[in-house]
Amino acid sequence: MATALIGAMVVLAGCASKRSGDIPYSRADFVSPDLPRMTSTADEHLLQPGDVVTVNVFQVEAVSGDRQVDQSGQVQIPLVGAVPAQGKTVKTLAADLTTRLDATYLRNPRVEVLLKSAQLRSVTIDGSVKQAGVYPIPGDITLLQAIALARGTDMNANEKRVVVFRQIEGQRQAAAFDLTTIRNGQDPDPAIHGDDIIVVDGSKSRQTFRDFVMTVPLLAFFRIF
Repeated sequence: MATALIGAMVVLAGCASKRSGDIPYSRADFVSPDLPRMTSTADEHLLQPGDVVTVNVFQVEAVSGDRQVDQSGQVQIPLVGAVPAQGKTVKTLAADLTTRLDATYLRNPRVEVLLKSAQLRSVTIDGSVKQAGVYPIPGDITLLQAIALARGTDMNANEKRVVVFRQIEGQRQAAAFDLTTIRNGQDPDPAIHGDDIIVVDGSKSRQTFRDFVMTVPLLAFFRIF
């Protein structure tokens, strides 16, 4: 195990001015994370614990009102009970409530669900950037936008080697990206989701990479993609 970790550190300690290492670049299978992702519009937003929705049932005040998605991913609705909400859009939740109410207390109910407030998620940006930190995001952003939150890369940065860590299918995984080819349009600007960790390589950030190697399963680096 120690030998494997040393080998991984050597892999990550490549040249500070070019692509390097065994972390694959721009992986096609580096998909959305396990947790429901946030999007930029309320209609497309996938509900998650902490979100607050406003339920309006025409002429039925007992059911209408603000409801928060609890930690189990459900909303408590009078006359209906606990209704799964996590991972649904407000339109999907409204359709679900319509079906449940129609089957019990109301005939052809008119149900509207609006997103009142969304629980902010955050991204962690570390390494050779001007202002490392944890930044809240209102929805999905791109890698270039995330780097801009950290005031851009610093003078020691290797912009050809930016690694994003993400939880996919129960395992933390990693993919590398090249900011220079993204900026000139050769590669697409990838989406960054809540809870992603971004690390910019650089001559003064080697220890950051080594620290992450200790927390990321080696399979995330050396599996066959």
